[in-house]
Amino acid sequence: MAAIRERARAKVNLDLHVLGRRPDGYHTVDTLIAFTAFGDTVDMEPAPTLSLSLTGPFAAGLPVDDDNLVLKAARGLQSLAGIRAGASLRVAKNIPAAAGLGGGSADAGAALRGLCRLWQIAPPVTDLLALAASLGADVPACLGSQPVRGTGTGTDLAPLALPSGVGFILANPRVSLPTATVFRGLRAPFGAAPSPLVNGMDRHALMTALALRRNDLEVPAIAACPEIADVLAALRALPACLFARMSGSGASCFGVFDSLPAAEAAAAALAADRPAWWVQATALDSLGPAG
Repeated sequence: MAAIRERARAKVNLDLHVLGRRPDGYHTVDTLIAFTAFGDTVDMEPAPTLSLSLTGPFAAGLPVDDDNLVLKAARGLQSLAGIRAGASLRVAKNIPAAAGLGGGSADAGAALRGLCRLWQIAPPVTDLLALAASLGADVPACLGSQPVRGTGTGTDLAPLALPSGVGFILANPRVSLPTATVFRGLRAPFGAAPSPLVNGMDRHALMTALALRRNDLEVPAIAACPEIADVLAALRALPACLFARMSGSGASCFGVFDSLPAAEAAAAALAADRPAWWVQATALDSLGPAG
């Protein structure tokens, strides 16, 4: 089979409510997960064995051995399908690492989708989702790369209707922030679950509802990385920004705009004002053709 390309779209937690801590140490959450048009790409082609190479602005320092989620996903899929097929995998790393945007998880989800096509296998969806969950809490959502509400540990997923084309600015102070560090700083009491979104909201009503929600990890993340507060303040100060919030466990934050052109104009201004930061304009999107 010819080479295959999959998009690994950046994940954004539109909110993230931490509801409690389980006896096993994992936290229960309620989060709305969306995906943007911006992200990594994963190229795959047949090969005798599995191998991985990384390119792109955020490739430096990342592992290319079995510590990488992409190879873990590939080996898990081999085991699930009972096959020994190989593949040469190449990931273009455009998403910052350890940034709350699901870069590694998005790459793993893209690898699972692409390898199923490359190897011409069709594992049961429940088995594929279980494999994804074993790789990390964000991987099942990234496998589908469609808007979802995540509950439980974030791996219980329900479809979420969101309008496409909403503009986003993703911004990071070029600081990596491990998820474990942020969760260690989280203290009880935990918050309550948010009210369900009303089906059929128009874009304005949806943005208004999202602005009233929260990310419970912002406080411990800012304690570990004070630069996050500066990023949020800068995003909120942009004239056309509807609201701004941290994504996941940080350190990346996002600002929401009415359209992609509005986000692009604001991103240009922010990048000029804060040249040391990573700033990216994009839009809400769902899985589509790679390119």
